[in-house]
Amino acid sequence: MERILAIGDIHGCYPKLVKLIEKIKLNPEKDLLVFLGDYIDRGDQSKEVVDYLVDLKKKLPSAIFLLGNHEQMLLDYLNRRNINPFLVNGGKKTLSSYFGDSRLFSDQDLRFEFPSEHLDFFYSLSPYYELEDYIFVHAGLRDGIPSEQQELSDLLWIREDFYFSEFNFGKTIIFGHTPFQQPFIYKKKIGIDTGAAYGNKLTCVELPAMKFINV
Repeated sequence: MERILAIGDIHGCYPKLVKLIEKIKLNPEKDLLVFLGDYIDRGDQSKEVVDYLVDLKKKLPSAIFLLGNHEQMLLDYLNRRNINPFLVNGGKKTLSSYFGDSRLFSDQDLRFEFPSEHLDFFYSLSPYYELEDYIFVHAGLRDGIPSEQQELSDLLWIREDFYFSEFNFGKTIIFGHTPFQQPFIYKKKIGIDTGAAYGNKLTCVELPAMKFINV
């Protein structure tokens, strides 16, 4: 493994995803590719993004796909555990991407079905991924708690308590979730959500070179 390539929050920005994958010139035999979650919502092409990632997973079984808070909200919505957070946090964009703009979505309307391959993909997502020198996670970690003992809510939702903390986990943490104008680098933490869904760039960090690639 010569390069580790981690990609931040895509949020339905399909053209940016395709261009970024082309730009990084992936070598399947030498590169490890890690996605940090939040593939859906906010952008217009969530279905196309997931189609692309499902296909990529078949071609590149070594790729790592992490769970984001937006995928968790979708699963909660589909399982009727917590319906409204998905709809008010960009979920209607995802539903429109899958089922068309003419459909009126309400908190009671669960008549539609997602493609089975897509559901399998959402349920297969990992809460974090750990290597000798790095921990990859969607949002961050709570101070002083080993990664395997972290609460899922923190892994998916934590913000300032994590990225402004002085705590040293002994490894560099690569995270997304909180959008920054430029990659965030502080105290062995690297944030690479650069607001693709808000008109800004989609970013990849190449490790260990600490090289940022974006579109």
